[in-house]
Amino acid sequence: MPVTVLRFNLVDPEPTPEGLAARYQAAVAMARYADDMGLTTVQTEEHHATDNGWMPAPLAFAGAVLGATRRITVTVSALITPLHDPLRLAEDLAVLDLLGGGRLVTVAGIGYRPEEYAAHGKEWERRGALQDEALETLLRAWTGEPFEYRGRTVRVTPRPATRPHPLLLVGGASRPAARRAARLGLPFFPSAHLPELTAYYHRQCAEHGHEGWVREPPAATALLHVAEDPEEAWERYGRHFLYEARTYAGWQAGAGTHSAVRSAATDVAALREEGVYRVLTPEECVAYAGKAAASDSLILHPLCGGMPVDEGWRSLHLFAERVLPELSE
Repeated sequence: MPVTVLRFNLVDPEPTPEGLAARYQAAVAMARYADDMGLTTVQTEEHHATDNGWMPAPLAFAGAVLGATRRITVTVSALITPLHDPLRLAEDLAVLDLLGGGRLVTVAGIGYRPEEYAAHGKEWERRGALQDEALETLLRAWTGEPFEYRGRTVRVTPRPATRPHPLLLVGGASRPAARRAARLGLPFFPSAHLPELTAYYHRQCAEHGHEGWVREPPAATALLHVAEDPEEAWERYGRHFLYEARTYAGWQAGAGTHSAVRSAATDVAALREEGVYRVLTPEECVAYAGKAAASDSLILHPLCGGMPVDEGWRSLHLFAERVLPELSE
C-alpha cells in the first residue's frame, strides 16, 4: 500500500484573517479525520515573504496537528533551518517529539529564495555555514549534555523522546547538501528524483564509515484531487491549481533549483495536460494507486491554491471513503 499524504500549505490568493482562520481550522479538522480513516502522513512546508499566506510557521501548525491526532506522521518538508535560532529550534523540535510520541519528521532544507533570508535578517551568502551550525547544534543539544555554543556553555532541555534523536533528514539538490548529510550521519532527502546525487551521497557515507539512507522522490510526482466529475472540477477549480503551480514555478527560476513538483504550464489546459496536478474519480484514483510502486506516495492536496474548503472536504471524503478501502485489500 503506498504512503498516503495529506499536503497543506494554506495558500490563499486573496488572504484575509477570517479566511485564513477558516482554512487553518479546516486543515486541522481534516488531519484529525485523515488520522481516524487511516491515512499515513500530513505534510507541510515553510515559506516567507509572500502575499498569499504560504505556510510560514510549520512547527506551530505541526503542533496543532499532533495534538489533534493519535497515529498520523507529520512531516515538515522542508523546514528552512538557517532561518531559525538553533537553540530555540532544538527546544521546539524536542517538545514536538514529546508531544507527538515521535511522529514528527523534519526535513532540514536550506531554501532557495534570497528574500526569505533578507526578511529574517540572515545573510544569503552564509546559508551553508548557517545550515552547518544549525544541524550540528541540534544533534549536540538533543544529547541533553552541556556543550560549547558561540563561546559559551549551554544545555538544552527537555531531551526528546526519540533516541538517539527525532527523525531529521537533510534536504537539498546539491553535492554540498549530500556531503553535509553524510558527514553528520543523517539521512538524505533529495528535493527531486536525482539518482546521481543519491549515489554520490552513498559514496560519501562510505567514506565516513556508515551506510546512510535516502528518501528520494519518484521520477514523477503528482498532486491529486478526487472528484466525481473531473471535467467539472477542472472547469470550476483549475484556476486554484494553476495559481499554486505558477507561484511555485516563479520561485524555481534559479540555476540548480530542483523540485519533485515542478510545472511549466501557463494556463489551465496546459496544466491539465502536463499531469503534475491531477483530478481523478475515485475509480481512477484506485487504478492510479495500483500502478504506483510500494515506495511511492499518493499526495492529496485538498486546499490547493485557495481551493474552497467545502470542495477540499469533498475530495478528502471521496479519497478516504472510496479509495483508501480499496488500497488496503
